Amino acid sequence: MSATEIRGEQVGGNVDPREVERFAALASKWWDKTGEFKALHQIGAARLSFIREAVTGHFMVDSRKVRALSDLRILDIGCGGGLISEPLARLGGTVTGIDPAEENIAAARLHAEGQGLAIDYRPTRVEQVAESGERFDVSVCLEVIEHVPDPAALIASCAETVRPGGLLVVSTINRTMKAYGLAIIAAENLLRWVPRGTHQWDRFVTPQELEAAFADAGLEHVRFSGLVFDPLRDRWTAGSDTDVNYIASAEKPMTTDQAR
Repeated sequence: MSATEIRGEQVGGNVDPREVERFAALASKWWDKTGEFKALHQIGAARLSFIREAVTGHFMVDSRKVRALSDLRILDIGCGGGLISEPLARLGGTVTGIDPAEENIAAARLHAEGQGLAIDYRPTRVEQVAESGERFDVSVCLEVIEHVPDPAALIASCAETVRPGGLLVVSTINRTMKAYGLAIIAAENLLRWVPRGTHQWDRFVTPQELEAAFADAGLEHVRFSGLVFDPLRDRWTAGSDTDVNYIASAEKPMTTDQAR
């Protein structure tokens, strides 16, 4: 994708300007738990539980510790208003959050300051972080891959930001008719959980496609979990059903010299 001008700035790479504009326009709504991002607030606990278990298991840390992610550098790719950056910081992680929309970064910084959290928020793209050579123990990319033109290229860039021996966590929506019915027809048009037009079904990513992108990026030991909404309890839980929302982790292998 060639460079595209967004609000007078040149933004190139694997970015859809319409998606950046869409979320930038909602920047003031990120922390409204009853507003446009209600669904992300509701799914947050299930996503965080998977991340905590995956990271502590990978680095052999006691997951019961209050600050179980201490001493780990974590990159939140497409952080938005900081909905996952903040709980990761509370778990002890040294968190950097990046987003191409300056409005989102401003909202994230303001909220983190109000919570007394030191999070390094930057208005930048993952490709720029990858090119800089900066590497992290864990990179997370949640509900972003379905908003970019080239999902495989995004995974490749995300993988570059992970140090050898580190972990990448990605969540997205499966490209099934069930997902079309629930994530678009129900969530957008009937229940209005998210603004209409938030998702494009043809950009949803199947677990098989994500696993192939992980492999192409040199990642291994992929683990999947479904994120399932229980309407009776009005909450999200982890489960085996990946037909709609799901989350996955993949490891970046150590080099031969580092493994010795």
